[in-house]
Amino acid sequence: MEKNWTFRFWILVSIVAISGFSQGMLLPLIAIIFEQDGVSSSMNGMHATGLYIGILLASPLMEGPLRKYGYKPLILVGGILVAISLGLFPVWKSFWFWFALRLLIGIGDHMLHFGTQTWITSFSPANRRGRNISLYGLFFGLGFAAGPLMTRFLQINEALPFIISASISLVAWMGVWLLRNEFPEKDMETSSFLGTLQRFRKVYKYAWVAFLPPFGYGFLEASLNGNFPVYALRTGIDINAVSIILPAFAAGSIVFQLPLGILSDRYGRKPILIGVMLSGVICFTAAGFLQEFVVGLLICFFVAGMLVGSTFSLGISYMADLLPKQLLPAGNLMCGIFFSLGSISGPFIGGLAIEYLKEVSFFFVISVMLFLIFIALLLHRPSGSPETVHLH
Repeated sequence: MEKNWTFRFWILVSIVAISGFSQGMLLPLIAIIFEQDGVSSSMNGMHATGLYIGILLASPLMEGPLRKYGYKPLILVGGILVAISLGLFPVWKSFWFWFALRLLIGIGDHMLHFGTQTWITSFSPANRRGRNISLYGLFFGLGFAAGPLMTRFLQINEALPFIISASISLVAWMGVWLLRNEFPEKDMETSSFLGTLQRFRKVYKYAWVAFLPPFGYGFLEASLNGNFPVYALRTGIDINAVSIILPAFAAGSIVFQLPLGILSDRYGRKPILIGVMLSGVICFTAAGFLQEFVVGLLICFFVAGMLVGSTFSLGISYMADLLPKQLLPAGNLMCGIFFSLGSISGPFIGGLAIEYLKEVSFFFVISVMLFLIFIALLLHRPSGSPETVHLH
């Protein structure tokens, strides 16, 4: 049994790594192609939201098929959708055709993540949940960090990065066929769209606080990638410095993802999350005061990545602690929804701050957001044990 469990786990996290790779490649790759073609920065930025819009559109429709067909078919459909969409980019170079493909990749990626995430949270024992979900986050992070390397192939041929990533996705997808299908725990309510909405309400009532870290992580990641380069250039930071500072956050999150997950298994999710959020507030406040110094910013970004870079996986683990197993599919969906809302609102709020709050550092906007999540975590009191939640 343990052997099968381990095999299944590693197949699932490798799928997640490939998904992270395709996402990490698409953001800079399409931005560079559009920039070279003279597409405006605002249209370029709007195009990048296609992925998150796809996630939001698909979220309420995911739970029914998962309950009806099980984990494996959902992951297979999501995987092939991503692979085919990536392969179609070189077919026709058009702004709106590429936007539609991005939307489809958002839907396919979300099917992958929702299926793998829910499967892992359901078969992971409570004392190893933090470790397993942090490995899930770590592999996604490694894939996401490796993705931008594909932009180098643009010099050889514009179609090459898309073809390589589609091929890699296809190979990983084949691995899923080796797994035996399983189904989530039955729930008394229907698997319909209405049943999903009813479960969303119940899940939100008992685990709303666990969705704030994924929201915060989406806000943080998207605003750092989307706003910081603009802010840096406007405040006189060299573009070469930006290319070193930004990856420092990703590197920090990769280094500390697993240790934080293991610590949360030992000392509890809530205390670790509270400590992490407060540390994030301190790091980004310090970055606001040190923004003239490249080395200071580099250190702040790396330390912030070490601590706040794990908030998505810690939030998922905390959600799984607060809910009974039959509500885990809806809970995982809501983590994805809140992450997307953070990813869409982060660059928008950050952009407004850069435009209109000239005297205030962009980093203070991030500090305030993290501080509000810290306060919510501090004040939250869980109502009842996970086993009794669905009876209320």
